[in-house]
Amino acid sequence: MTETLIYLSAGIVLGSYGFGFVSFDPVTHSELLERLAELAVIVSLFTAGMKLQVPFREGRWWIPLRLAFGSMTLTVGLVAWAGVVLLGLSLGGAVLLGAILAPTDPVLASGVQLEDPSDRDRLRFSLTGEAGLNDGTAFPFVMLGLGLLGLHEIGDNGWRWWAVDVVWAISGGLAIGAACGAAVGRIMLHLQRKHHEGVGRDEFLTIGLIAVSYGAAILAHTYGFLAVFAAGLVLRMIEQQKTRKTQQTPDPHPQAKAEAPTTAHMAGAVLGFNEQMERVLEVALVLVVGLALSPEYLRLEQVVFLLILFLIIRPTAVMAGLWGTRSALMERGLISWFGIRGIGSIYYLMYAVNHGLDQGLAWQLTSLTLTVVATSIVVHGITVTPLMTIYQRQRHHR
Repeated sequence: MTETLIYLSAGIVLGSYGFGFVSFDPVTHSELLERLAELAVIVSLFTAGMKLQVPFREGRWWIPLRLAFGSMTLTVGLVAWAGVVLLGLSLGGAVLLGAILAPTDPVLASGVQLEDPSDRDRLRFSLTGEAGLNDGTAFPFVMLGLGLLGLHEIGDNGWRWWAVDVVWAISGGLAIGAACGAAVGRIMLHLQRKHHEGVGRDEFLTIGLIAVSYGAAILAHTYGFLAVFAAGLVLRMIEQQKTRKTQQTPDPHPQAKAEAPTTAHMAGAVLGFNEQMERVLEVALVLVVGLALSPEYLRLEQVVFLLILFLIIRPTAVMAGLWGTRSALMERGLISWFGIRGIGSIYYLMYAVNHGLDQGLAWQLTSLTLTVVATSIVVHGITVTPLMTIYQRQRHHR
């Protein structure tokens, strides 16, 4: 039993499936849902970035990169195929559905993500890195789906989509986020080391970093999700580099050093503050999912689609993406199973709805997405503790 499952159950009891005390139409309130989901994903991505304190030169990054780019692209294609063949969607609608459901979630996946920055578990690192990256790398496919539906300009033969929505938006978002994270990280550490200032206000400076990196990325027509993730990642790495240098350099004033707050304390305060915001937003959004669920959403073709998504598409995409790596079979199996869908999917859905989706298609994609998210909360929430316990036992016995 997870907290998220309790929130979902409360929403279901209050909504159409239960006593009907609250009626909530997600399409009607799409703007509100988009903003709430956007904020939750932004905070969660920054937190995920701060937990991944592994240098880029280490080979451990290879798995999340392959999952976030290769496996996710294959997932979009397979979901689009199922959307056309099984659900009768147009090509544009099917690609859009694939983009909505392909990214794994950084908000609801706390049970399988890194527990803290000192966690070195490869499985948790892979799932955390995948969720942090693919919430941004899914955006090009959202734009492609909208373009195929005539709601976004992709250019002749897709040249504008490739040049702007893929190459520029991804690389630009990562670069802007990294630059903002580096700048703010150096300022924070300078104030702390030279003047012992900024301590106690680091959490609010972090909010400013999130806002500036995300806003700058949006103004530059790049992906803000990737920018925020990169900002958190670089901020944490700068803090780690400075901490190692401080420990290796003799201090002529050890008493002053002992009395001064450490950078590790700074990072811990920031992470704790972000995780609290993340939990509050999670409660609100999962309650909304429960309220918005309707008996009309559950039809035979949707049940078949759910089974195909969780039992065939996700494992196939993961196994193909990790082909040739040295990861153990159990790790691949758990990565295949824990493709948790959640708040990121809701954001992309509402983003598409607010960009002029046809009402019939909007309703169909909404029913599919909310059903997938609710199912993921239930089945992944129930299985996360026993499966991760088995994994930890086997890991310790090696």
